Amino acid sequence: MIIRSKAPLRLGLAGGGTDVAPYSDLYGGAILNATISMYAYATIQPGNDGKIIFHSIDKNTRLEYESTTYMEIDDEFILAKGIYNRIVKDFTKKPLAFELTTFVDAPPGSGLGTSSTLVVAILGAFVEWLQIPLGEYDLAHLAYEIERIDLNMAGGKQDQYAATFGGVNFMEFFKEDKVIVNPLRIKPIYLNELAFNLVLYNTETSRLSSKIIENQTQNIINKNMVTLEATHKLKQQAVMMKEAILKGELNKIGEILDYGWQNKKLMATGITNPLIDEIYQTAIDNGASGGKISGAGGGGFIFFYCPDNTRSKVIKALKKFGGEAKRYEFTTQGLTTWTI
Repeated sequence: MIIRSKAPLRLGLAGGGTDVAPYSDLYGGAILNATISMYAYATIQPGNDGKIIFHSIDKNTRLEYESTTYMEIDDEFILAKGIYNRIVKDFTKKPLAFELTTFVDAPPGSGLGTSSTLVVAILGAFVEWLQIPLGEYDLAHLAYEIERIDLNMAGGKQDQYAATFGGVNFMEFFKEDKVIVNPLRIKPIYLNELAFNLVLYNTETSRLSSKIIENQTQNIINKNMVTLEATHKLKQQAVMMKEAILKGELNKIGEILDYGWQNKKLMATGITNPLIDEIYQTAIDNGASGGKISGAGGGGFIFFYCPDNTRSKVIKALKKFGGEAKRYEFTTQGLTTWTI
């Protein structure tokens, strides 16, 4: 028997950062995101030899452990161990033997929600294998708890829900970890045009998002008025983006992205740097009407809205920075699991 799963990565189009506590608890957050045709994959092959094997294909790492009810968290396979410990604690109450193989279409620190999406994919594979009765909200919330509470990793809530639900969603975040996912019914013509005009550019750099998020969180706790006002405007940006896409007012997308980017830079130190600023300005000079860095900031992927057939010109101009424009499509499905 082989159990497989895949969960899509996402583009955070608007409102990024408003899903991070304590802001979401104090003021409520709102985000508009869309999943894309890049994935995190997980495969479980059950065993009977008393072994647990973790194998990361993209990191070219494979480690073997004795099966146990609790795995110590160290520097290797942190996410997989955190998920396994929670599965045993909450569901099986006994050790398991298996080999877990994973792969992600984007590197860590890319800003596409890779870590959280991988958690959803691995968790989904366990749910499929053990036939654990979890709905979409339950699974996404459990993935959030494992990553943010059990493993104490800084970050927000949107990625786990985007990977689980899939599609284009307007998400609302409230106190006590309450999340409402509102799927948007967007006309195919609008979604196709949006995908055609959005250039997803990999800067080929990485960053540790947790440091940026910790700085952002501290600014909210300290009631830094610049950060607070910028975050309020990002929540407003999510509503603006939702209305523009639903109405097909795609000529406003670039302007709304730029509005968000100018405010996002005020949330914390490290979100931008001279290279990112130069990449952004180069895209604008060659026809992009706006854009933003994906995820917390500091590196990874940037995307730009390029209207009026400026897409090719922007991609050509960005070549000098050594990065790469990534092809993708928007997707409608979230976490998918199956057994062979």
